[in-house]
Amino acid sequence: METPLTPLEFGRRARKLYPERVAVIDSASRWTYAQFLDRCDRWSAVLQKLGIKSGDRVAYLSPNTHAQLESFYAVPQIGAVLVPLNYRLTADDFVYLINHSGSRMVCVDHEYLATIDSIRSRLPCVEHFVALSCSVGCPQPNSAWLDYEAMIEASPAEFTRPEIHETDLLTINYTSGTTAHPKGVMITHRNAWMNSIGTLLYAPMTCADRYLWTLPMFHANGWTFVWTVTAAGAAHVCLRKVEPRAVFELMASEQITTLCAAPTVLISLANAPESLRRLAPKGIRVITAGAPPAASTIQRLEEELGWTIIHVYGLTETAPFITVCEQRPEHAPLPIRKRAAIKARQGVELITSGELRVVDTQGNDVPHDGVTPGEIIARGNVVMAGYYNDPEATERALHGGWLHTGDAAVVHPDGYVEIRDRLKDVIISGGENISSVEVEGVLLRHPAVEEVAIVGFPNERWGEAPHAFVVLHEGARADERELREFARANLAHFKAPHSVSFVKELPKTATGKIQKYILRAQRPAIAPQ
Repeated sequence: METPLTPLEFGRRARKLYPERVAVIDSASRWTYAQFLDRCDRWSAVLQKLGIKSGDRVAYLSPNTHAQLESFYAVPQIGAVLVPLNYRLTADDFVYLINHSGSRMVCVDHEYLATIDSIRSRLPCVEHFVALSCSVGCPQPNSAWLDYEAMIEASPAEFTRPEIHETDLLTINYTSGTTAHPKGVMITHRNAWMNSIGTLLYAPMTCADRYLWTLPMFHANGWTFVWTVTAAGAAHVCLRKVEPRAVFELMASEQITTLCAAPTVLISLANAPESLRRLAPKGIRVITAGAPPAASTIQRLEEELGWTIIHVYGLTETAPFITVCEQRPEHAPLPIRKRAAIKARQGVELITSGELRVVDTQGNDVPHDGVTPGEIIARGNVVMAGYYNDPEATERALHGGWLHTGDAAVVHPDGYVEIRDRLKDVIISGGENISSVEVEGVLLRHPAVEEVAIVGFPNERWGEAPHAFVVLHEGARADERELREFARANLAHFKAPHSVSFVKELPKTATGKIQKYILRAQRPAIAPQ
């Protein structure tokens, strides 16, 4: 009587229980669950007619649109493997990812048709090029492109449904490459089902909820909210580009109740003009992850906007959540600043994620003293099957039966984990470890600072010294001496930045993570000697 654990079950149930409820909102278009899943079935039938079989890879290059959302149902329900691509990459990146995954089909939003056209000759494995939804006035696909909407309209909603096992591949999600090629994280049906259920335990939704797509769907499958929202029968509200005005206007017009956002996106929302912020309904639930959020950002959003911040932690390799900063009754009476500081921690294991430890270089658990650092390692039902076509990287990541995350953390006496840095980002100055996350959190409390990134630069005396890249609020003023003294007043002096660069913006990934390797490359121009 066992049935495979797959997020495709959420679609089956939603079609049965919520057929007339709104499933997807994309600009002026709306589809009920019956209509949405009918479209998915029609596209599945088209894929099979074009020769896509179980195990074949299908790549998608699209922002958050209804067509991208449909891919997470239509592709896997015929046993094929979805490869969502980061649309902020370059043409050369797309060549590598499409060829490495062996994708037989590439489905492309109208914004990227010209880019893919320019590299067609370098994609020998691709047999079909599909142009996805096109808005009024956008460039029309030529005869070299199959028309997604036309094929769905002409197709019956009948396809051959293969047997799917929970250990089958569901998606290949490529990590952000820095010094080497990105790695293809293999996520199974079981991985995604477990993450979705775990998410609903700590961030419950109902069919009355309306979820705003501020997080890219391509990133770790939208933290599996592409399926989690459907599991609850809630409405997906698509957003092509995340800008504060568009976010707040949709919050008001669509009565948004929940969303996901990386800390840098939260910062942009917290710092939006008051005229926009007052549009947002109270009580919005925000799931944040992707980088450690500053306690000051959490405090502002909860105090000023009346939102509830739920902090989770994970990696693409863990489908993606492995911890949640679970709120306990004893936290409630604390002053909001102390509650925010606790919420900024990564927290404790999700019930569904498996086991997490913080270990020293000998593999021993670090003491629960909130001071001694170690590496986070994890094992359980959300951990990836491995890296696609990369056995050496898989062995490095999963040796000893544990996923080695590369994140340096401490464990507090209550068992809550708190990340102090990426292992590679820890600054060692005069023999002392400096957490860039800690220094960033302090500087973000300065009223003039909107964003900040701390990196270590070589220093003749100390070996390394922290350097601050700072974005100021529009119209605000602060100089290097003021910020250094502010840091020294709130930190041990050796942790304060030795120097400061004021920049207009910080380089980020598509999901809002600050790309510190780019900042480190600027050292020759600005670092103290």
